[in-house]
Amino acid sequence: MDSLAVNVLDATSLISTFGLIGILAIIFAETGLLVGFFFPGDSMLFLAGVAASSSAEKVVGTSLPLTWLLIGSPLCAVAGAQLGHFIGAKAGPKMFAKPNSKLFKKEYVDKAEHYFEKFGPAKAVVLARFIPIVRTFLNPVAGVLEMPARKFFVWNVVGGVVWTVGIILAGYWLGDAIGDSIDKYLLPGIAVIVLVSLLPIFIEVYRERKAKKRAGAEITEAAEEPVGN
Repeated sequence: MDSLAVNVLDATSLISTFGLIGILAIIFAETGLLVGFFFPGDSMLFLAGVAASSSAEKVVGTSLPLTWLLIGSPLCAVAGAQLGHFIGAKAGPKMFAKPNSKLFKKEYVDKAEHYFEKFGPAKAVVLARFIPIVRTFLNPVAGVLEMPARKFFVWNVVGGVVWTVGIILAGYWLGDAIGDSIDKYLLPGIAVIVLVSLLPIFIEVYRERKAKKRAGAEITEAAEEPVGN
């Protein structure tokens, strides 16, 4: 009966209720199925790492095998994204031609497409892993926009491994390092993970603005130069 009361928005509840298989299924759903965007992917991976550490019972109430986490999580992340790309490539634009509902919002697709066009296909596939909602919708958007399957697979693997393994190991190391004091550092740790995961986006935005500013300055200088006789 306890499983019926699971909170799908709470990472601790998901891990303690469904364990390793549940985590892998959620990772697949969040990256491959349009209905999985509401799952707390980043915090769940971080807590899964903690659940594989010496602080497992204290924080999560259950223990998870680190080896299977590090093998299964990237595999499910890559497989889910490949499914999303395949669906987008086969269904085309019509898959997004639906009215807004409680689960589907056109703005989600627009945001994913924005990142795809802003950073280019390769960077977008990797960076999207660290952005909730975008990591769900960018994969089918990449298919709709006809990103080559081979190219998508390569960058999908890079993003999937960096995202899952990086966050899981961060949780594992924190759980082992802090031990009994982990309660004090758990929320700050999750906050740091979220900020670090968003850092590549901030860097790209900064670089783009700097490049635009430099280009604007060059145009201004060119306009102010006297015309030669």
